[in-house]
Amino acid sequence: MNVHEHQGKEILRRFGVATPRGKVAFSVDEAVAGAEELGGEVWVVKAQIHAGGRGKGGGVKLARSIEEVRAHANEILGMTLVTHQTGPAGKLVQRLYVEEGCDIARELYVGVLLDRANGRVVIMASTEGGMDIEEVAAHSPEKIHKVWIDPAIGFAAFQARQLAFALGLTDKVQQRSAAKFFRGLYDAYVECDCSMAEINPLVVTGAGDVMALDAKLNFDSNALYRHPDILAMRDLSEEDPSEVEAGKHGLSFIKLDGSIGCLVNGAGLAMATMDTIKLYGAEPANFLDVGGGATAEKVASAFGIITSDPAVKAIFVNIFGGIMKCDVIAEGVIAAVTTTGLDVPLIVRLQGTNADRGKALLAESGLNIIAVNTMAEGAEAAVAATKG
Repeated sequence: MNVHEHQGKEILRRFGVATPRGKVAFSVDEAVAGAEELGGEVWVVKAQIHAGGRGKGGGVKLARSIEEVRAHANEILGMTLVTHQTGPAGKLVQRLYVEEGCDIARELYVGVLLDRANGRVVIMASTEGGMDIEEVAAHSPEKIHKVWIDPAIGFAAFQARQLAFALGLTDKVQQRSAAKFFRGLYDAYVECDCSMAEINPLVVTGAGDVMALDAKLNFDSNALYRHPDILAMRDLSEEDPSEVEAGKHGLSFIKLDGSIGCLVNGAGLAMATMDTIKLYGAEPANFLDVGGGATAEKVASAFGIITSDPAVKAIFVNIFGGIMKCDVIAEGVIAAVTTTGLDVPLIVRLQGTNADRGKALLAESGLNIIAVNTMAEGAEAAVAATKG
């Protein structure tokens, strides 16, 4: 789960991470009132969407007067902001963050995430703040410094000093400020079950303070039951509607850009199904795992989500019945097609528990179904169907 910048900063402040003061606004008048409450002579008006590159897309504006705050808020609020992370469709800006100006002396980068190769949390820091870290990694990997945290010891003080020196923070005041910052960021990452905590840019002010000028926090959705306060920050308007609907039914669903809808039980089989579709020359329209104990109603809901996607030109149902029974899948498919209708080819492979019964139910239904015996046959038939 993602949160907005202003929410991420609110969480970080709980752990002692320094950030500029700011006010969230859902209207132009609220943005102006927020700037007046903050005081000062310079403010930054920021679009709040779940995507990076907002500044390049025109979603971050500097204001040197209240009149400029109003003008920028009026311009940004309600715009469709297109960045390299939103895709060409962009995202509608429905809230702003008005932040006090900051005396920026240097822009740096720091990020915390899990290094799966080493099985440890890694903290990455770079002097190339304000840039996409992927670009830095591709063209100047030597400018990214990493420290790995031993879970038995935790984040050690000497590692904070290593990061500070790697960023060129040799002044004592800066080192103390940076060490406190790194400690707070790491604690927030661990205690809030983050999957990533990224500060870009991390800035050093003219007074030597280290602050988070931006904040991007992602959370492990499987751990959110431990953090109801963070779950309450979820902004459903920033998420794909089909994924939100799938979540209501306990389905693991991710929207993709292809033309073949997939309904599969088991994440491993779902991945293999998508790979096989790509092998035969097409792209999957989704990842959808109905789970091992799905009911006919759950399968019908999954089918409805797939058919609601206008990009889907064929559907491949690929089931291996272990805990899941193939006749239950068949009942769900029949119910869904009967209720909603179907105007794209349907390819079904049923193997495992009650497979014969499931196949019989489909055959007796009178539905126009292409039955196959192997995953390769199903993928090939689905790809052929999309090509007419």
